[in-house]
Amino acid sequence: MAAQPDRAGGDPLLAPLLAGNRRALAQAITLVESTRPDHRERADRLLASLLPHTGRSVRLGITGVPGVGKSTFIERFGLSLIERGRSLAVLAIDPSSKRGGGSILGDKTRMEELSRRHAAFIRPSPAGTTLGGVARRTRETMLLVEAAGFDTVIVETVGVGQSETAVADMVDMFIVLLLPAGGDDLQGIKRGVIELADLIVVNKADGDLRATAQRSASDYQHALRMLRSPTAGWTPEVTTCSALSGEGVIAIWATVERFLQAVGEKGLARRRAEQARAWMWNEVGETLLAELRRHPEVRKLVPSLEREVEAARTTPAAAARLMLKAFHAR
Repeated sequence: MAAQPDRAGGDPLLAPLLAGNRRALAQAITLVESTRPDHRERADRLLASLLPHTGRSVRLGITGVPGVGKSTFIERFGLSLIERGRSLAVLAIDPSSKRGGGSILGDKTRMEELSRRHAAFIRPSPAGTTLGGVARRTRETMLLVEAAGFDTVIVETVGVGQSETAVADMVDMFIVLLLPAGGDDLQGIKRGVIELADLIVVNKADGDLRATAQRSASDYQHALRMLRSPTAGWTPEVTTCSALSGEGVIAIWATVERFLQAVGEKGLARRRAEQARAWMWNEVGETLLAELRRHPEVRKLVPSLEREVEAARTTPAAAARLMLKAFHAR
């Protein structure tokens, strides 16, 4: 049974979470992911209490096409960080089925060795209906793991796509993993993702693919010169690695450190402040949409409006305005 909030004002999860208790951390994440109104209120109070203990970690976002080896890379990279004395929280977002709404949530099985390390914490969460390749509560979960003492946070997104760039608005450094490719394959890479990258890593640079990976890295580096850097003070870089053998993986942390030094404390603080503002407006949009869907008058209108739109008897824009009119008339 989950711990209940203290009526005197303190949450029973607060002290154990700040002490790094894994069970309290897992319960707190479950709490912030809940859609129940009473849970939402409690989660807001808990997060407010934790805010002074957050913001001290290095936040990294990692994305890449399916099959690029994100989980293998993160495990190898994470193990190297632990060897350096760091602690790591991996927030792995699994895609949700558009039909059934379910999610596999299998990242712990893909990072078996890392999941056994005490200095690592892996939390898979379903993406649900949220665009951007992240779960709606990923930002809040990040605050929780920071408060629990993890000094490095990795957000692993579901993949690369035009809508899967929201992770760049919640991390310090955005890393894109790519497969060795050449020529025409380069044209198929989503520019919307590439232009947000602070670091591109061409994975699987081993065996017969080593030379191809090096050529791809050169091509990507040339392509980046034509794009504006997403981060002031930093010129995006391209490197290669083999997550399978580990070659080149450890050196990536040195790139992260150079990035943090180049951006500086003021630049990082400014970036996080901008992200917090974007987070606020994103939450406004998500909350308003949820309230719109729950509104009794809107729910009455939806079936008939959907039929009208499907039959091309009215436009989606006109149907949307009718819903909003019913919503505002309450």
